[in-house]
Amino acid sequence: MSTDFQYAREALGRRLRELRGTTTQRALAAELGWPQAKVSKLETGRQTATPDDLTAWATGAGHPEAAEELHAHVQGLETRTRSWRRQLSAGHRPVQDALTVEYERSAELRAWQGAMVVGMLQTPDYARHIFTGFAALYQSPRDIEAAVRARTRRQDLLYRSGRTFDIIMWEAALHARVCPPDVLSAQLDRLVGAIGLDTVRLGIVPLGAQVAIPPGPGFWLYDDRLAIVEDWHAELWIDDPESTGVYRRVWDSLAESAVYGTGAHRLIARARAQLNLSWASSRIVPDSRRIFANHSAL
Repeated sequence: MSTDFQYAREALGRRLRELRGTTTQRALAAELGWPQAKVSKLETGRQTATPDDLTAWATGAGHPEAAEELHAHVQGLETRTRSWRRQLSAGHRPVQDALTVEYERSAELRAWQGAMVVGMLQTPDYARHIFTGFAALYQSPRDIEAAVRARTRRQDLLYRSGRTFDIIMWEAALHARVCPPDVLSAQLDRLVGAIGLDTVRLGIVPLGAQVAIPPGPGFWLYDDRLAIVEDWHAELWIDDPESTGVYRRVWDSLAESAVYGTGAHRLIARARAQLNLSWASSRIVPDSRRIFANHSAL
């Protein structure tokens, strides 16, 4: 669970405790028909309150006028932390459309990604494998082709003036076998082409580079007004200046360790060479096994 999300639950719990006042947890639980443990968990931020819970609490504590305030608090918490389960209930396409709105609103976009190629630079085939993997993970509707088309259309922004895309990736992302070798090969070609775009500045942090802080989860910064951070359970939409400032400092720190231009080309070429070597080896091994089997049969 994200630190921001947990802090928000704990802040709500403190407010619930204030509203309870001198009434004991046991007495409030009896009034609401709840186990006392539920009252305790809500007050300590160990359980997320539903809108019905908050209405009941405000009424049971004798402060029905506070229900609207409590609902606003939870709505803000849910807006900041967008669980994948909820977001993907209608498939991946709506998520892509929501992101496109933020891209179109922004002039300066910065990204960090350590595990895979960023979506704005993905080929359709590469994106198809990414969406397929996540659809299986989250057991979401498999609108793969619609999601691929939405992501590909968003890439048109790369060719329009008025925006800059400052993208940093870890070298590991070039080697991650999240797709077949031929798809990854074409994806590496795509990265080479992206380096030549005047709207894109692509940096790659070498695996052996000295870094001031450990590379963490992938995130995008939109004009420093919004950070969208990817976690396994949720996407975090963070818009308070203090927190977005942290992500900007993280991005600046990683950018200092990145190589650009010729250096980035060299790392992509190294990834391609390793891919070709392993691909060739995988095609030779079955033939060797077949020959060995044939000799064994003699």
